[in-house]
Amino acid sequence: MRKCLAFIVILLTVICQLTTASAQPDRWQQRIKYVINVNVDVVSNKFTGTEKLEYTNNSPDTLSKVYFHLYWNAFQPESSMDVRSRELGKIKLNEPSRRSDGLDWDDRVKDRISKLTPDQIGYQKVSSIKINGVDQKLKEHETILEVLLSKPILPKSKVQMDVAFEAQVPLQIRRSGRDNKEGVRYSMSQWYPKMVEYDYQGWNANPYIAREFYGVWGDYDVNITIDKKYMVTAGGDLQNPNEVGFGYQAAGTPVKPAAGNTLTWKWQTYNVHDFVWAADPDFKMTTRTVKDGPLIRVVYKAVDSLEKRWQNVADSAAVAYPIIAKTFGAYPYKTYTFIQGGDGGMEYPMATLINNPSISAAIHEWMHSWYQMMMGTNESLYPWMDEGFTQYAQTRVLATMHNTPGFWYSGTYRSYLNLVKSGLEEPASTHSDHYNTNYAYSNASYGKGLIFMSQLGYIVGDTVRDKILLAYYNAWRFKHPNPNDFIRVAEKVSGMELDWYKEYWINSTKTIDYAVGDINVKDGKTILSVKRIGKMPMPIDVLVTYKDGTQEMHYIPLSMMYGEKPAENNIPRIVHEEWKWTHPDYSFSISKGIADIKSVEIDPSQRLADINRTNNKLVIPD
Repeated sequence: MRKCLAFIVILLTVICQLTTASAQPDRWQQRIKYVINVNVDVVSNKFTGTEKLEYTNNSPDTLSKVYFHLYWNAFQPESSMDVRSRELGKIKLNEPSRRSDGLDWDDRVKDRISKLTPDQIGYQKVSSIKINGVDQKLKEHETILEVLLSKPILPKSKVQMDVAFEAQVPLQIRRSGRDNKEGVRYSMSQWYPKMVEYDYQGWNANPYIAREFYGVWGDYDVNITIDKKYMVTAGGDLQNPNEVGFGYQAAGTPVKPAAGNTLTWKWQTYNVHDFVWAADPDFKMTTRTVKDGPLIRVVYKAVDSLEKRWQNVADSAAVAYPIIAKTFGAYPYKTYTFIQGGDGGMEYPMATLINNPSISAAIHEWMHSWYQMMMGTNESLYPWMDEGFTQYAQTRVLATMHNTPGFWYSGTYRSYLNLVKSGLEEPASTHSDHYNTNYAYSNASYGKGLIFMSQLGYIVGDTVRDKILLAYYNAWRFKHPNPNDFIRVAEKVSGMELDWYKEYWINSTKTIDYAVGDINVKDGKTILSVKRIGKMPMPIDVLVTYKDGTQEMHYIPLSMMYGEKPAENNIPRIVHEEWKWTHPDYSFSISKGIADIKSVEIDPSQRLADINRTNNKLVIPD
């Protein structure tokens, strides 16, 4: 008996070990701490700086080299960003476009980089990187700095680095820079040598061509010394408000005048992957407090004609936050700052740059705090997971705030249809820098990403989709999720298989097109047929309306789902046998005769991104 029990214990131990070994562990994340000191010369628009970095290699790999981003080197004639923009500018679009001249380049960039003079260009030059006092070998690749380590960084170990650098702030062209169209002196994003992220896919040393960003989770201590007339704002928490003043100081606290010509602003922030700041002598700040939410700051140029609109941005953010928190999860940081600056709208941790007081832009950039700043998705590889989810959230939040009637996302669906008609569509899985056109990139990342989320509600039900949103937030904050991670959350919450949806909608350009077919009588039953014309299969809702005013919702699950969505309204619903994805035709019976039918409509909710809705509805005349 004892031998039998001992054998059982050993067997259970082996099974447990095998189960543990095969289960996916929590994904490791690299970690970094920055201590950055910079001295800014507002006359020459140059600054010198140092970084003390503590880099933790939590990976199982030995690292013989590391990489840094030097973003501002893109703002020089003949850079990759310059040439890429000018090459895209040779493409004439015959499709609906934001560009006034019909060309495919970004209006903010065009050929402007090629015309920069030496005092207008941007650059970041790292003079040295030392580890334990030893200079490391540096190799510059325009916007990427390769550091060949004298001693490799072992798995599960830390290393200290000392970085010395200098920079020139470029004339405002794209995202960061000086003296933008609205007259803001400094929009300081991508301004420091930033460590490239190393993850389960290896190094992500993407050159700065135009697009998106990816970074290491970490903590920042940033000390900015600048002319005392300049007000500084940032995505972070100010540590010496009573020393600098400018409205940051505690109420009733006198601020001593600076002894010299400069002030040092001391900022901190934790568990973020970037740091942005801005400075101008005419900045003004307004704040709003939100119950169970962050302190909202709006910092803008003191122009009387725009004062009310900037105040409206602050008011709208305060109204929006409870909607955001309920739908997408709570904001985890103490503050959020909307900063006038940049060239449009660009998101960063705990702050955004927006060049005008647009409430729509403000909400969009703030929603990036959920789908980029908290998730930290690799935007270069999966821009649709950031821009698309953010666009979905922005549209939903604004529509909820304004009680907008109708289908909120119809404009984006129309833009997607235009993309399909253009012949320029590429898979949304394309690397963001490598789309053939800006037009295809923007419509895929923003448009198809939004529709992905809206259409997911069609597949699993809007109520279930909303549970997925919160489950995704809870499971993958601060972990760099990829598309499969989101799909797995959606599958667990919905109880369905959904990998097919990602493969078709994201990894291909196959389209959805269903049509109402024939109506016949067979064995005394009225039989409706539905045809799949497009190459992408989907579950189908078919609403039958009878002449007496009654309705039936006929729901046809897709075979690859292995499940069905719950009923979404009070219309009587009949769930039919699944539709095999290999079959182009499907037929089912209804409860009344042909003479009783008023109309048959596929997807009355409009959530299905069907490229030809003219064949989705059949109306039988009286």
